[in-house]
Amino acid sequence: MTPIFARLLALPTILAALAPAAGAQARPPIRQLGAMHAVTTDSLGMVNNVRALPGGRLLINDASSRRVLLVDSTFKLISIVADSTSSTANAYGPRSGSLIAFRGDSTLFVDAASLSMLVIDPTGKIGRVMSVPRSQDAMMLAAGGLGTGAYYSNGYLVYRGMPGFRMQMGPGGTPTMPSIADTMAIVRVNVQSRAVDTVGFIKIPKTNTNMSRSDDGKISISIEVNPLPVVDDWVVTSNGDVALIRGKDYHIDWMSPDGTHRSSPKMAFDWKRLTDEQKVALIDSVKAIRDRAAAANPGQGNAMAAAFGAALGTGGGAGGAAPQMVMSLDVRAGAGGPPRGGGTPQIMAPQINYVSPTELPDYQPAFFATSAKADDDGNIWVRTIATKPAPGGAVYDVINAKGEVVDRVQIPENRTIVGFGQGGVVILALREGTTTKLERARVK
Repeated sequence: MTPIFARLLALPTILAALAPAAGAQARPPIRQLGAMHAVTTDSLGMVNNVRALPGGRLLINDASSRRVLLVDSTFKLISIVADSTSSTANAYGPRSGSLIAFRGDSTLFVDAASLSMLVIDPTGKIGRVMSVPRSQDAMMLAAGGLGTGAYYSNGYLVYRGMPGFRMQMGPGGTPTMPSIADTMAIVRVNVQSRAVDTVGFIKIPKTNTNMSRSDDGKISISIEVNPLPVVDDWVVTSNGDVALIRGKDYHIDWMSPDGTHRSSPKMAFDWKRLTDEQKVALIDSVKAIRDRAAAANPGQGNAMAAAFGAALGTGGGAGGAAPQMVMSLDVRAGAGGPPRGGGTPQIMAPQINYVSPTELPDYQPAFFATSAKADDDGNIWVRTIATKPAPGGAVYDVINAKGEVVDRVQIPENRTIVGFGQGGVVILALREGTTTKLERARVK
């Protein structure tokens, strides 16, 4: 996680301070996660996701080191399942991949670069290699560890669809960004027949992007975002249900493996109204966090540009002081025409702006995007936005198969949940500089 993104995680704390409690509904009390049973001692990079196996064993997707590891219940290394050494038969690939729980105790490792999926058996052996069902969806399947989600359920791979947009050329060869819808399809594809159907739609954060080009050929990008959007989230539970978690009123729409639909009632939440003054204070606080992070880490604009470049498929870079060229795009003045400015134009680090305070919601949302996770016991964990100041780490609503909040669990500070095991096991990641430690705990 880059420093600017890490600092923006302070937003829930800002919200908690701005919105005093009013009309709180009855909810389960917050309790602490149980004690740690094991902690990794080996150095790990950025851990995207993990896959729990029988006997406490764990597959670890160490994305920044480009390797998949198999460890025992004490996190002792058993074997290297795949790595980035091209001379091995089990090369990780040049990009980050993702682990997906497959049939029984087998696991898929999705490699978008080769459009393939390694089938890993419970002992960590690669039994066979499958092609991804649809090449255009390989990136979304491989991004499952980054929060977008990808699951296997009853013969189908279920994942969030790829945004459909194309860069267009405006006057003089300046690229223009088309409007991108604020909803996204959740689709499923049959692994055997490759037939695709849509499960439903979720609301995603809306961004407005503008591009302009100077006489010297440099392209500037301005991205306007809402720091407090009302969005939906989704998961596939361990019993195969697809759960669409609605942010507007905090209820769940379900689709069972047999295709039947149902909706559960609204869940209890301590809704907080934001006054006009609090909305202004929120925007000012977020801007201040951004400016301090940019001053302390002047190259962080490049990470934003790299993310933007990845979305456009143009690549990206990092390091150095902003502004600087972080990606290039072959934009021509017209069909077959020469590039303007004597060559490929430079795309500068995007300028991040925020919407007017009047565009913020009147009530603080229950959660941000990609806040939901499914455990191995049939529950859904939703990382909620703090409603009042409290020490410690993030608080999760634990929701059962009836769509009821049955528990509220707080994890230790500075940790994130990267996976689960059966019987209430929770796998946490603690990021320390450029390395990561994993911890195994159990719900009390």
